[in-house]
Amino acid sequence: MLSPVVTVSIFQKQSDPKVFSAGQVIFEEGQSGDEMYGILEGEVDILVNGKVVETIETGEVFGIGVLIGVQNRTYTAIAKVDSKLGFLDENGFLFAVQETPMFALKVMKSYSDRLSRLQHLL
Repeated sequence: MLSPVVTVSIFQKQSDPKVFSAGQVIFEEGQSGDEMYGILEGEVDILVNGKVVETIETGEVFGIGVLIGVQNRTYTAIAKVDSKLGFLDENGFLFAVQETPMFALKVMKSYSDRLSRLQHLL
């Protein structure tokens, strides 16, 4: 699998990462979306039904579902601390996968692991 350093480098190729203050909502459960995120700096809380179920850190990716056929966000993401996030739309994701095929495996593993954890919590 890719290390967090490689994941961060993929998202750092953007010239304009998004900055979120501690407590700021990145997206909410049920919203539509067209971007996935990679944490360049900081931590993000993942909430389901208003409860924190996971905290993810630098090098992790999230919000992947909307790029692979899930219509709406299945959880809420909130910056736990001041955070800087890279983002990829579908075209950017496909380019990253072509450029670094192992990135696709990291994304699929992250998505699968998160889904398994969430299913066990519900």
